[in-house]
Amino acid sequence: MNTAQKIVIGVASLLVVGVFFSRPNVSTSVQNAVKGKLNPLSIESLRQGTYPGSEIVIEKTLTPEKNYDRYITSYMSEGLKIYALLLVPKGITPKGGFPVIILNHGYIIPDKYTPEGNYIPYFDSFADAGYVVFKPNYRGHGESEGKPTSAYFAPDYVIDNLNAIASVKKLKNPLTGTNLVNAAKVGVWGHSMGGNITLKDLVIKGDIKAAAIWAGVVAPIGDIIYNWQGNVSYKPDILDLKLRNQNKDLLLKTFGTPSENPVFWNSIDPNSYLKDIKTPIQIHVGLADTQVPNDFSSGLYKRLKSAGKIAEYYEYPGSNHDINQSFAAAMERTIDFFDQYLK
Repeated sequence: MNTAQKIVIGVASLLVVGVFFSRPNVSTSVQNAVKGKLNPLSIESLRQGTYPGSEIVIEKTLTPEKNYDRYITSYMSEGLKIYALLLVPKGITPKGGFPVIILNHGYIIPDKYTPEGNYIPYFDSFADAGYVVFKPNYRGHGESEGKPTSAYFAPDYVIDNLNAIASVKKLKNPLTGTNLVNAAKVGVWGHSMGGNITLKDLVIKGDIKAAAIWAGVVAPIGDIIYNWQGNVSYKPDILDLKLRNQNKDLLLKTFGTPSENPVFWNSIDPNSYLKDIKTPIQIHVGLADTQVPNDFSSGLYKRLKSAGKIAEYYEYPGSNHDINQSFAAAMERTIDFFDQYLK
């Protein structure tokens, strides 16, 4: 195959649609390319998508905490009802509304996930600091409609997340009708798999004001495929592994490896779009993490700095994947960071 042929196939791969439901050959890909259709997983396709969100519906009022009220809520994403935890600080709503943090959780077995039962110390810290917190499920998690998929090889979770952001921006104070959330003061926090979703949020949407990523799966797509599972001692359970890699083999069979077809793989990798990020980013990693390689986080920091972006980076020796052993220090830095850009 000569260079010209490789370029044609690469461009066709970037543009082919329906990759998850069929196995298009090169001629089909070229035909779809002529029609100008984008792969639904590509960053450019996601940028062209619309994410209207919906009204947030309070499904259940939970027992309040000292400094904030708690609700199980729902919103709509691609016709699916997605559940989310909503925390609202007590007291007078600031002019224009509260700043808000979208909390993108990491991998949890979907049928065991509950909005209020996971990540308690994290969302409690943000709410106590005066932030509205919106912690969306992803489709197929808990009682949310739809089927769980892969965060790395399917677009579904980031679509749910972008609709969550749009929904929470519309939130009103039910007593006054004024804005409960300040739509100009939206921050995103992501852990592990949620860090990958957060990075995609940032290259797709330009209006997020600050983002913090803890132990994120934020490496280039080739490293996620080849330099992750074999480089850590943690061995995921069967369901975790299946969902993590869902669609991967089909994509490799259809488009070849990242080295064989960089055009396609770069098109779905947020690391290829770091130059477009306008959001300050803070990165945290525990150096005793057995689940995600430390260099996923340090590598992202180096790439961001090379691209001239505002980025901070913190390491915690002896701390695990959840940074439990240094939680107070990491959370204090994270809240100070959000305060700087959102308050």
